[in-house]
Amino acid sequence: MEIKIDNDTDEEIAQAIATAVSEHLGRGVELVGDDGTLAEAGENWSEEGAVVTEREEAIREDIESIMSGGPERGFDKIEDLGKVFVRDRLDMIFDDIEYEDGSFARFGDDDELPADGLITGVGTIDGRKVAFTANDYTVKAGSLGQMGVEKVIRIQERALDLGIPMLRLVDSTGARLNAEEREPGDTHMDRYRGGKMFYNQCRMSGEIPQIGVLYGPDVAGSAYTPVFCDYLIMVEDIAGMAIASPRIVEAMTGEKTDMQQLGGPQVHAQHSGSADLVVPDEETAAEKAREVLRFLPQNYSESPPEETPKPPKKNPYSLDDIIPEEPNKAYDVQEVIDRVVDRDSFVEMKPDFAPELVTGLGRIDGQVVGIVANQPDHISGAIFPDSADKGAGFVWTCDAYNIPLVYLCDTPGFMIGSQVEKEGVLRRGRKFIYATSNAQVPKFCVITRKAYGAGIYAMAGPSFGPDATLALPSAEISVMGPDAAVHALFGGQIEDMDGDAKDAFIESAKGEFDKYIDIKKQAGKMQVDELIPAGDLREQLEVRLDTYRTKQRDDRPRHHGTVFF
Repeated sequence: MEIKIDNDTDEEIAQAIATAVSEHLGRGVELVGDDGTLAEAGENWSEEGAVVTEREEAIREDIESIMSGGPERGFDKIEDLGKVFVRDRLDMIFDDIEYEDGSFARFGDDDELPADGLITGVGTIDGRKVAFTANDYTVKAGSLGQMGVEKVIRIQERALDLGIPMLRLVDSTGARLNAEEREPGDTHMDRYRGGKMFYNQCRMSGEIPQIGVLYGPDVAGSAYTPVFCDYLIMVEDIAGMAIASPRIVEAMTGEKTDMQQLGGPQVHAQHSGSADLVVPDEETAAEKAREVLRFLPQNYSESPPEETPKPPKKNPYSLDDIIPEEPNKAYDVQEVIDRVVDRDSFVEMKPDFAPELVTGLGRIDGQVVGIVANQPDHISGAIFPDSADKGAGFVWTCDAYNIPLVYLCDTPGFMIGSQVEKEGVLRRGRKFIYATSNAQVPKFCVITRKAYGAGIYAMAGPSFGPDATLALPSAEISVMGPDAAVHALFGGQIEDMDGDAKDAFIESAKGEFDKYIDIKKQAGKMQVDELIPAGDLREQLEVRLDTYRTKQRDDRPRHHGTVFF
């Protein structure tokens, strides 16, 4: 039986009619619109013409007020600092904000604390769901209040439940210390607040990607928020982070400094190694955050997203011409990378920190890869304590998120001398070797030129679990370089010689040594898996990466290793 109804009939009324009639007749009925078609509940509904109650209108007005941010002086402050309002910042990064939680936090307590100064929710980027937190600097300089902390903890837990990345847009002066907000004994240190945020970040590490963007000075305990992220982007001139503010530093230590000197972007890009990227403005920060996300999976159980393959930026068949004959002659490894990865796909991480080692994310034939490359253009590509730390962290993060690794080895080994020993070259060097050894993603070692000493250990040499060791015709594999070997073997004799006789003896001894590092003979003894023409490297990596897509990880019978990052 059909019953005709007006298309504007309220769904509740229509359904009530249908139910009553069907019960009366003992059989089903269909609702037909006044145009003769089957009525679809809500297909022509809109807010226009809807009945809106006063209480609903009041809520909508409250929400609009909350979303408008803090007091006018807060907007004056961000204008003076050259910052963008947090909601405009979110619009730069996200294609759409799906929903927010905790908008009414602190509502009624203080008109100057809308949303307690923190926005949390879920949005979409390139069609992917991403959880986020974002400080509102117009509200008490983005400081964290009790409800703000609660919002962070809840969205962290939900991101873990959903298995989606977390984006942290940090613009906070730290914990809000206003006396009127705290009760005696309140330190933000109890089990379910304050420290729980950082505990959750630790538990999230390696399970879901965490990307941090730092827009302002972040001090004290809250400065751990950005550094616990997998990747950190800092905005030049306005960002900074330190364990204490310049004022506290001066009061406690007598040192006079400012935020840029204490913990500005250049400090963390060049010296501490905490910043992965430093960008000139907020627009670039948004672009880079989206770009980094495109390299990462939703969570540890998924593969990174692929893109349409592109040819390299430079001709891969000219690679051999880039690598000098002389083992110690400098060249820029970026010239190699440009001939291996897809055009414009490479993003170098920590480019200003320990530049003797280049680390970055790129694509080969559309597939995401992590590149670990010695830089012969900087101190010959020797591995220092800082570059060992840099390499270890990068490799470990790639392994966490199923990103295959390509090592481009051209190093004289770990740096020697009293200074690096004091800096812990052995202790920190073992981290790099440990990370490489334990990484279970597909990994390929390419010996482009020199591979001396323990440097080849860190760079995934034959004994350290590579899925292939590929050597180019320019490769040299040895426990040490020719100069060091001659002095190690004939040091006593050389001391007693001088002039032309000494030079001639050294050159003769180096010539003899070279016979033992003939890459063709080493390939003949299977010290490498394959010796290939340099021009074939890109193609070899393409097919090997494709082959190893199905590589399986194995569970190890232990809790974890004891080498710590």
